[in-house]
Order: sequence, then C-alpha cells, then structure tokens
Amino acid sequence: MALYTADMQHATAESLRAPAVDRASLSQSEGGWQRAMREAVTDVDTLFDLLDLPEHYREPARRTATGFGLRVPRAYVARMRQGDVHDPLLRQVLPVDAENDTVPGFDIDAVGDHASALGDGVLHKYHGRALLVTTGACAVHCRYCFRRHFDYAAQHAGARQGQTALERIAADTSIREVILSGGDPLSLSNARLAVIGERLDAIAHVERLRIHTRTAVVLPQRVDDAFVDWIAQRKQQCVVVIHANHPQELDADLGARMTALRDAGATLLNQAVLLRGVNDDADTLAALSERLFAIGVMPYYLHLLDRVAGTAHFEVAEPVARRLMTALASRLPGYLVPRLARENPGEQAKQVLGHDAAMTA
Repeated sequence: MALYTADMQHATAESLRAPAVDRASLSQSEGGWQRAMREAVTDVDTLFDLLDLPEHYREPARRTATGFGLRVPRAYVARMRQGDVHDPLLRQVLPVDAENDTVPGFDIDAVGDHASALGDGVLHKYHGRALLVTTGACAVHCRYCFRRHFDYAAQHAGARQGQTALERIAADTSIREVILSGGDPLSLSNARLAVIGERLDAIAHVERLRIHTRTAVVLPQRVDDAFVDWIAQRKQQCVVVIHANHPQELDADLGARMTALRDAGATLLNQAVLLRGVNDDADTLAALSERLFAIGVMPYYLHLLDRVAGTAHFEVAEPVARRLMTALASRLPGYLVPRLARENPGEQAKQVLGHDAAMTA
C-alpha cells in the first residue's frame, strides 16, 4: 500500500499554497522544457543507476521495455525514493514482466478508440464533444496507459492532417467542446499550439476547449509563460485537466504554474486512475484531493483502470474501489471527493459508480 500520513498531508499542503505567481519566473524557463524532454530517461540501466534499484529487477525491465519503451523526465525521477522499487511514482513508469502476461478481458483497444475514430486524429464518442489526438508523443510513458497500443501513425492530427481534422469539427455544428489529447498536447511546441488555437477560434460553435495533460505533472516547467498566454488568448472557455495519481507528484513548482493558469482564466481539474500499489488506499487518495485543492485544482474523476493489454497488474477490483470511495466520503467534504468512473466502449457517457452500498446503508 502507498500510505501517505495525515501529518505529511497537512505539512505539504500548506507549503503548496503560494501567493500570486511571478510570471517572470515562468518566462525564464521557456525553452528549457524542450531540453528536458530530450534528456528524459529512456534507458533502463540509466534509471536503475540513478535510483540505485535492486539488481534482480533490472533484466525483467530491460526485456519489457523492448515492447513499450521507457520514458520519464529526470525531474520526475528526482521525486522518487532511492532504492525503493515500490515507490508509487516509480511503479507507474517501471517496466515489469507482468506486462507480458496474457489476461482474459484485457485487450489492445479497451475503450473503443478505433471504433470512434473519424480519421485524421478526430475521435467522436460522446454527443457535443470531439477529441483531437494532437500527437503520439508524451513526456512520460505510463505503464498503465490506455493508448499504449494506439495506432498513432494512422490517427493523429499532425501538421498535415490537422487542417482536415479541424474541417471535420467545423462541419459538425453539434460539437460544442473540443478536447486536445494525445499522447499529450503539451508535447507540442507553443508555435504548433498557436496554429491549432487560431483555427479553433475560427469555429463559432466551439464554446469550450479542454486540454488533458500529464506532462504538466511530470514536467511542470512545460507550463511556461507562452503557454499561459496561449490559454489567456483563447476565445473559448478553457479547461485544463491534469493527470495526477499520487500526492508525491504535486510540488510547489507545479502549484505556482497552476496558479498562473488559473489567473489566465482556466478551470483546473484533476483526473486520476486508481492503481494497485500506487494509490489504492484511503490515506493516499485523501491526501491527493487535499493537495490538489491547495494548488487550486478540483478533483474530478477517479477512473477504474481501462483494461488494456499489459496493465492487469494495476487493476483494483470494483468492490474495493467502492469501499475506498465510501471511506473518502466519510472524511472529506463532498467537493473534494472525485467521481468514481469507468469508461465502457460504445456507451454514450462514462459510467459513474456509487459508494459501497453495505457501508452506506
């Protein structure tokens, strides 16, 4: 279990509360994030040497990384505990032999992305919303990634396909919200984002723009001054959904950058995944919600694992998840309790699950 004590929770939450951000400090980091992306750890041996991990885990990690490769920013590695193979941040990125197991019910397209693909990177699953797969690149390769088998070569709105993708959205006046996803849209340069933003501004029926990013969590310096300005300039209401799974991922630097986004007019939400050995206990989930709120981010969804091939070792059973939600509801105000949800392929919306009936009766 990835326990996080109440004393640690309160101390770190207080340290995250910051006054208005100094925008000049963000400007100084412009350009640095590209270098950090290039210098990310992509070699198993480098990761093991940096963290002094037990040797008997090295060879399985090497074998597994030949399939779905390793990638993790050094700044994220620096938040991990030395020598601890069970560190909750390390567990999310360390390749393990269990990824090679064939488990019934775990498929390469667990959420029905391919069935909803219109072409050129546009996915249209739910009424009024369209998702734009902006890139296949990401700052980190999470081992539980639901798109680890996605055919990005055939389905992404890159520089050449992007115009066609946006024409599809412009032609469908029922689409009121566009979701930028990937990969991770913050893997794109600010110049590329500027082009996408300008084209979306020209589509009158798009009222909201939602950006989903894990890069902001693992590499906070990506939220630089130029990106904050890009948010401020948008004609649509902007929602930025970060993907943080553990309170250890939230530091003062991320807090300052969330303040800048909020000052620019963005609504900030968090979407977490319930992961065995990472955050599957009430103390950790409560601390995550408290720390998110301390930096101005509202807990939004806690997702049950998408059952993608190679991820079965992360799954938390639904009855356990419901009991955890009941425990959270008993100790947190309602606005800090995320909605427990599952995505079922072909459904018109995500399924929101209740608490454990036996414990709430």
